[in-house]
Amino acid sequence: QVQVVESGGGLVQPGGSLTLSCSISGSLPHINNMGWHRQAPGKQRELIASINDVEIWYADPVKGRFTISRDNDLNTMYLQMENLKPEDSGVYTCLVADDFLTPFWGQGTQVTVSS
Repeated sequence: QVQVVESGGGLVQPGGSLTLSCSISGSLPHINNMGWHRQAPGKQRELIASINDVEIWYADPVKGRFTISRDNDLNTMYLQMENLKPEDSGVYTCLVADDFLTPFWGQGTQVTVSS
């Protein structure tokens, strides 16, 4: 059984920083792809960053401000967020896919950017 758990969300002022973590546990022989999704209030969930063995991708709204990374030894993925804006508020959810592209979702962590 694979478990995906996010942490690190919270309330931050505009211009501030937060780092989210996504921890994967259970039987997962190889992780093919990992990504962070965001769902803002009243909007659809969207992919904002992803990482696999060959490339890293960012959505335009977060390029230059967010950094995705992974620690294979710890089975953990991170999202370092800087210069946060109110429009970055939302529920951030981690998605992990194995070599068969089976998706494993976390429960999400809330990020609120407000003064």
